[in-house]
Order: sequence, then C-alpha cells, then structure tokens
Amino acid sequence: MITRRKRLWGPGAQTSARAALAGLIGAVGGIVAYSVSRTGGQTLSIVVGGLVGIALVLGTEFYRRSAQLTEVQLTLPGSVMVFTANTDMRQAALRMFFQASTRVATRPLDDGSGNLREALTSLKTLFDLYREPLESGAAPPPPAKGDSVHELVLDILNFELAPFLAKWHPRLSAWEAAHQDEADEAAWPENADFREDLKDLQRRLRPYVIGLGNIAGVRNPERHLRRSEWRPAPEGAPLPHQQETGLDTR
Repeated sequence: MITRRKRLWGPGAQTSARAALAGLIGAVGGIVAYSVSRTGGQTLSIVVGGLVGIALVLGTEFYRRSAQLTEVQLTLPGSVMVFTANTDMRQAALRMFFQASTRVATRPLDDGSGNLREALTSLKTLFDLYREPLESGAAPPPPAKGDSVHELVLDILNFELAPFLAKWHPRLSAWEAAHQDEADEAAWPENADFREDLKDLQRRLRPYVIGLGNIAGVRNPERHLRRSEWRPAPEGAPLPHQQETGLDTR
C-alpha cells in the first residue's frame, strides 16, 4: 500500500482564515451596533443579536469541519482512492481504526490457541459496528471532492468480512449443533482450514486498516498491527539512556 499525505491548510493559511473570520464577525458586530444606535429599538436589538449569535455558531462549526484539510491517497487492491479528510472524516477513521486494530481482524491467532467461535463473534461485531452508521444515516454525506471513508468501509464489508462470515459461520454452527458434547474445537475437521482462511483475511484487511490510520492521522499506523519487538534487558545491563550518556550507576 502506498500512502501520500499533503496538508492543504498549513499554519499560515489557518491563521489567515481565523483572521478573516474574526474580521467578518467584527464587521457584522459593527453594523449591528450602528443599526441599534440609529434606531434605538429594543426589538431590533434582540433580533439582530440573535442573528449574530447564530452566525457565530454556524461560522465556528463550518471552520471546525473544513479547516486543517489533509489529502490522503491510498493504493488498495484493485483501486486507488483519494481522500480530502476534514475533522469529521478523521474522527470517523480513527474510531474504525481502533475497532479493527484491537480485534482478531488484525491480531494474530496462533495455531492451537484462541477460540474460533469467539473469533467469528468478534468479526461479526466489527461488521455490525462498521455497518451501523451506514444504515442509520449517521454517516456524513460524501464529500464534494474525493472519496468517503465510508466507501472504504463498504469495501471492507462487502468484499472481505461478509464473504468470510457467510462461509464459516454456518459451517462452525453446524458442527457445534452436531457435537454439543464436544468441548474441544480442535476436533473440528475444518479447524486448520478456518485458521488458514483467517490468516488470509487478516493479510487482506491490513492495507484497509492501515489506510484508515493514515486518514485519521495516526503516526505510523502499521506499528500498531505488529507484535512489539521490545524485550526486557538482561539483569544488570545499562538502560538505553545510560548507554548513550555513559552514566554509571554502580
């Protein structure tokens, strides 16, 4: 997967936008003050004051949603997607990244360990979490420019999670129903095939999940999907900062 991030609104542009917004608000306030001073009408003061308050709220919300735009290009299996990510899109991508990066969708399930029924349940839960905003209408409308993060998630649902669940859920359920007294899933004849298919699914999901992390602005999201390489130092060995500075604590 190839990603490219390009900040469309740098610090200078953000400052200019804030200054322009402040100037506009100040101009509106000046017009309001002038109008009220000329008419002296209490009703007019209330109405105009309310309109200014609404303008302030809408202006702030518009700036919050549109400022700090970031362009992210993702090369995924069979497609290239370009996202112009604003605050709302980054927040949605961050939630989806966390949901996937903490589940068996990306976490290793070593041979002979784990529970296959729990793995299927975790994948089904992830499927429901991803689908719910699309069905409920909670997902924001597609952006005017570029792809939507929910289009990326739709590909995850339709091409990855749904086929896997449709294949393995009925097979495992049928075996469980026929072997209700069998507590060990290792006796399931398709245990090894399930695990291999799960590994393939995890490999296919990785580019999507890393892409969600990039859209969200996570620094090096791939590092959260691999095992930590940290190992405890041998007893008596100097700490890293001691090695660098030459400190001796003996």
